[in-house]
Amino acid sequence: MAQLASALAIMIMGVLGCAAYFYGSNFLLDKLFPTKNRPYEQIARNLRTANMVRPWLFLGPAVLLLTFYLFYPVIDSFRLSFFDRTGDEFVGLSNYVWLFGSDEFFESFRNNMLWLIVVPTAATFFGLIIATMTDRIWWGNIAKSLIFMPMAISFIGASVIWKFIYDFRSGGDAQIGLLNAIVVFFGGEPQNWITIPFWNNFFLMIILVWIQTGFAMVILSAALRGIPDETIEAAVLDGANGLQIFFKIMVPQIWGTIAVVWTTITILVLKVFDIVLAMTNGQWDTQVLANQMFDWMFRGGGDFGRGAVVAIVIMVLVIPIMIWNIKRANAEMEGR
Repeated sequence: MAQLASALAIMIMGVLGCAAYFYGSNFLLDKLFPTKNRPYEQIARNLRTANMVRPWLFLGPAVLLLTFYLFYPVIDSFRLSFFDRTGDEFVGLSNYVWLFGSDEFFESFRNNMLWLIVVPTAATFFGLIIATMTDRIWWGNIAKSLIFMPMAISFIGASVIWKFIYDFRSGGDAQIGLLNAIVVFFGGEPQNWITIPFWNNFFLMIILVWIQTGFAMVILSAALRGIPDETIEAAVLDGANGLQIFFKIMVPQIWGTIAVVWTTITILVLKVFDIVLAMTNGQWDTQVLANQMFDWMFRGGGDFGRGAVVAIVIMVLVIPIMIWNIKRANAEMEGR
């Protein structure tokens, strides 16, 4: 109860603080650049100046905080990558030498590349197919709501759900895992799915695909509805079948949206951590970069230097995708 009261008090203080800042900053701005009982030229000059300053009064704190939270961790991580496990003694490039000679790093890197190939492609593909199909049925909104629902579940919560699906019981015990129950029903042998090397990565990927398909579906559904009906009608009159309309008419017109969805999920995949931590904790050849960074940073006595090096690798992998996404968005805006 005390925690709830504390959280409520903080929320109220935050709202009141924002309101006070809003009215206080406007009051000060009006005092600094008055517009009452002044010559016309001064009024016009003060209005122009106030209109230039006013947006930054509200954007300024957010920009400063965002800059701090974005740049400080990057700079400090880069600094720590040249120091020892305690972050006190300078060791030069030793951590980078360790990284590129570590089998664990290459296992994590390989798994991340596998995730990058499978998850964004599968989630975007299923999202596009479902968006197309549900737009043509009367109960499409109900189906979309059900498919979007996993987006409201945390990665840890989703992992717990899928743990029950993959659950394995040895010694002849009844299988309560859905997947093993189906296998046993059809006369097969139950398997401990998440311990099977290589294939267990795909079982973990399914969880993220299940979560992100709803996101892809919502964005792509909106894009599909933006396609002019005249284009589809013209294709039908020309004798195009459903597949031709989909691949040659609809997909090219929303290709920019597909690329944005794909890159957004790609960036998320590079940071995937919760699912691997909850399901396998990186065991049985399922380690990924984010989980490896967490292990080195906070486990086994902690090694800030090695953890920071892995963090730098993740950042380097994310930056080109973000730059490409921003350039594409800017090009589309200029095209309009």
